[in-house]
Amino acid sequence: MKSIIREIAVQNGLQCIDAKPLSGGDINSVFLLNCIAESYVVKINHAAKFPGMFEAEAKGLQLLASTDSFKIPKVIAFGELDSWSYLTLEYIPQGRATSHFWDDFAEKLAVLHKTSRPQFGLDHDNYIGSLPQPNKPALTASEFYISQRLEPQLELATKKGFSFAKLDRFYKTVSEVIPDDTPALIHGDLWNGNFLVSEKGEPVLIDPAVAFAPREMDLAMMQLFGGFPSEVFSAYNEVFPLTENWKDRVSLWQLYYLLVHLNLFGAGYFSQVSNILKKYS
Repeated sequence: MKSIIREIAVQNGLQCIDAKPLSGGDINSVFLLNCIAESYVVKINHAAKFPGMFEAEAKGLQLLASTDSFKIPKVIAFGELDSWSYLTLEYIPQGRATSHFWDDFAEKLAVLHKTSRPQFGLDHDNYIGSLPQPNKPALTASEFYISQRLEPQLELATKKGFSFAKLDRFYKTVSEVIPDDTPALIHGDLWNGNFLVSEKGEPVLIDPAVAFAPREMDLAMMQLFGGFPSEVFSAYNEVFPLTENWKDRVSLWQLYYLLVHLNLFGAGYFSQVSNILKKYS
């Protein structure tokens, strides 16, 4: 693997000193590439297994960076070498959160979400984890959430042997419950493993699954696995007030992420998925 790293460095004109493995997920191998001028993060996976993943991630990072909200790692390069795909990013050393970190996080999240376009969706598909994520355009929040988020995951789960009843009734309820809102640029996979604290104490976002989508999705994901204090939601709501009864819809938005986990990790998530489906059926 280190020989591939060296070839990537040469291909991109980087004078590499050494490469060290970093903790990564099940999808990619991740390395810290120490070079003469500075250090970089290199992510590698099999090109045939996840086609277009790193190009989509690079586009997502660049789109996030264009909002002047969070600090985002700069994209240095992406491409293919032999049978491998790679993505080279700016390395951001980590520090400690300041006393006003969460207020800052909330304000930056509001700036991100105020970035909008006329339609929900995106001009390209991407991934959430290792699963393809479609982003075809939709005119309403409910149409986007049902057609581009829930239906693909429910279809995949059905193929994996899970069964779901009364989906027609469920979709009807969802279309009535989701409020009309302006499409917002969201991170798309905002759990506590996808943000860092820079040496200056700034919040940094990584590993996006972006789209112009209902902004409540980010807030719901932030509450699914913990790691975010209640103050960040209060501060966000002060800066960019949420639609009435938004807290009542948290589990509905979390359904998408639980379906992703059901499809990636198996039956341990089935009861949570079923309970939310029953709630809205």
